[in-house]
Amino acid sequence: MAQPTQQHPPVTDPLSLAWRSESGAPAPRRVVLADDTLSADAAYRLACEGTGLLWQGDFHNARQLLQALGRRAERKPRKAAKAAATPPTPAQHFHLHRQALGQRARTLGMVLVPLNADYTIPLRRAPDLRLACQEAWGPSTDQACMVSLRELLGLVGAHEWRKKGVEISALGAPPHNRIHPHYGVFSPIRGEYVDLVANTPLPSTTLAFDIGMGTGVLSAVLARRGVQHIVATDQDPRALACARDNLHRLQVAPQVDLLQTDLFPPGQAPLIVCNPPWVPARPSSPIEHAVYDEDSRMLRSFLSGLRAHLAPGGEGWLILSDLAEHLGLRPRDALLGWIAEAGLTVLGRHDIRPRHDKASDASDPLHAARAQEITSLWRLGSAA
Repeated sequence: MAQPTQQHPPVTDPLSLAWRSESGAPAPRRVVLADDTLSADAAYRLACEGTGLLWQGDFHNARQLLQALGRRAERKPRKAAKAAATPPTPAQHFHLHRQALGQRARTLGMVLVPLNADYTIPLRRAPDLRLACQEAWGPSTDQACMVSLRELLGLVGAHEWRKKGVEISALGAPPHNRIHPHYGVFSPIRGEYVDLVANTPLPSTTLAFDIGMGTGVLSAVLARRGVQHIVATDQDPRALACARDNLHRLQVAPQVDLLQTDLFPPGQAPLIVCNPPWVPARPSSPIEHAVYDEDSRMLRSFLSGLRAHLAPGGEGWLILSDLAEHLGLRPRDALLGWIAEAGLTVLGRHDIRPRHDKASDASDPLHAARAQEITSLWRLGSAA
């Protein structure tokens, strides 16, 4: 991480600063100045009430306060769970878990720090986070602002991910096998779904559509497998920029055309690949759109439009986890019904078990469902 910056004078009136939130969180109803004299218990009470704490003290002490609030926030869900009269259903448990996470995020989001217009932080021992801010937000502005410290640290984490990248074994040997996710673009840390695309026999190597490309990892895998031309789509400008960067790094950009659109490009292809969000729930921030698909909108739209874009004899590859089924959020019969209603048939299915840490973490609140999870590549074709 960068070295601490030189001291920057505080803004004249910190409470008049503009509010900035990449996650779309509303501004706190009330903001008070806070510094190193504020106790963690007092800060937690204020944060739970929705009062923003605009930090004026030492930057590292603000981080320690955030950690202290996190420990206090962790205690409440456990007490609530013990008080429940009857065990919740898997779906209820999932919604309660998300509700607790949302409340925790709102509480921790009340620790605020000022940012100068050039993204420097006018606090003692503040690090230089200008590059991380520029990557996420673009060039410096002409307006100072206040931001959630938690969100600012998220920018730092995204900057580190972007710098070091994620190794993808399906892309070959190091060092030319890393995907560098940008801020706001979901990182391909769950490699099993990439392995499914890397190992399933290709119906054709002439043309493929990659729907909702994200970082561009599946387009890169298809290109490395010898697909001559790929059209990759996404409606998020950040995803387009991220995919473009990765495809150039991996030297497969000439094989891939990028298109900003929702779902399908014009025309037909013998292979269409889509890895939609796996869980039918409402996203609470932009990054969660990669995980949560309210009412299975993207999944159903992909299925309903797939047949019209498949070349004769072509295959649509749907990569989907069955976690939603184990959580009681979407039954298997619903998925099969949507496939049939779209005039599609299942040509085959390839399954793989997840390898991420949470799959074997018994302390995870959703462990019972995660322990049963299977990720599948559904090979779909036009019904006769």
